[in-house]
Amino acid sequence: MAFTLHSMWRATAPYRVRLGLGIKGLPYDYVGIDLVGGEARRAPYLDLNGQGLLPALVTDDGVLTQSLATLEWLDETHPEPPLLPAGAWDRAIVRTMAEIVACDIHPLNNLRVLQALGALGHPMGGPDQQAWGADWIARGFAVLEPMIAHHGKGFAFGSTPTIADCCLIPQIWSSSRFKVDLEPYPALRAVYDHAAKHPAFISAEPARQPDATP
Repeated sequence: MAFTLHSMWRATAPYRVRLGLGIKGLPYDYVGIDLVGGEARRAPYLDLNGQGLLPALVTDDGVLTQSLATLEWLDETHPEPPLLPAGAWDRAIVRTMAEIVACDIHPLNNLRVLQALGALGHPMGGPDQQAWGADWIARGFAVLEPMIAHHGKGFAFGSTPTIADCCLIPQIWSSSRFKVDLEPYPALRAVYDHAAKHPAFISAEPARQPDATP
């Protein structure tokens, strides 16, 4: 099966999918989309993803656009190595970790929300936006820290990467944009440092993407 991933180097949702593809060892073609410049909200990309968001993974079966749904589809169609644990309870814990990032943290500091805040008088990249993003990230990290301290054994849950790591690592990387202090989260920092040695996480790093800019 051939894959084409429409991505932007620093956007965290496609970063999750890059990680999933890398963990599975699945090659793909990369198409950079200028999210900041509005390319995602214009044709022809808008024909792939009607939301005008990233990612879009083009497969032989069609196009997938939501990162968590895409990761689960990859796990169901390419089961090895698994991105979810075997037990139902363990899978629920991993999904909880992933959704804290993807549903509770990330939507409040993504580009379109920051642009909306800018339109309300809080300039892009200014102190109001920095404080906004840092607050929501810290709230999520504070909940994840004890979960990962309890369940983690190198990665967020156990000793192998899961969809929790596919969500967590991009969010930790992105937290530097909001000057989040990671000192209160030793378990998260340990997972981040451990993942940095894994080939799939290395190849998915934002700075290594074809459209990366300084």
